[in-house]
Amino acid sequence: MTFEERFRQLYADLAKINIDDLSQVYHQDIEFVDPVTTHRGIEAVKGYFANLLESVDSCQFKIHSLLNTGDSGPGGYSHVVEWTMLLQLKNKPGTISVDGVSMLKVRDDKIHYHRDYYDLGEMVYEHVPVLRSVIGFIKKKLDS
Repeated sequence: MTFEERFRQLYADLAKINIDDLSQVYHQDIEFVDPVTTHRGIEAVKGYFANLLESVDSCQFKIHSLLNTGDSGPGGYSHVVEWTMLLQLKNKPGTISVDGVSMLKVRDDKIHYHRDYYDLGEMVYEHVPVLRSVIGFIKKKLDS
């Protein structure tokens, strides 16, 4: 199975994976960065995912594109992934949809560096009732 196939399979529904499956895609010295935090090393990443997945029923990633840039140099990104995350929290109705991009540095068929870009407000703030109203009002004003 290619790296791209393993990546797609892993992220098809994170809530259904065995946390140890992360080792099939991520290098032991992985650096994982997202808008919330940074984790270094596979055990830290496993802990981060395990903690996040305790509160979800489903966490699916619809991968729109997975581009292999061919850049395997130390400073370049070898893969760019465009995705939509569909998140269903336990004991909360509805699905949270968040669009994002992952920048990956892959060597020897494993991810050494993973950086996610997404709108944290879209994921968190817009799902808190009072903040949702305020953010909706601001967005309407900006659009007019």
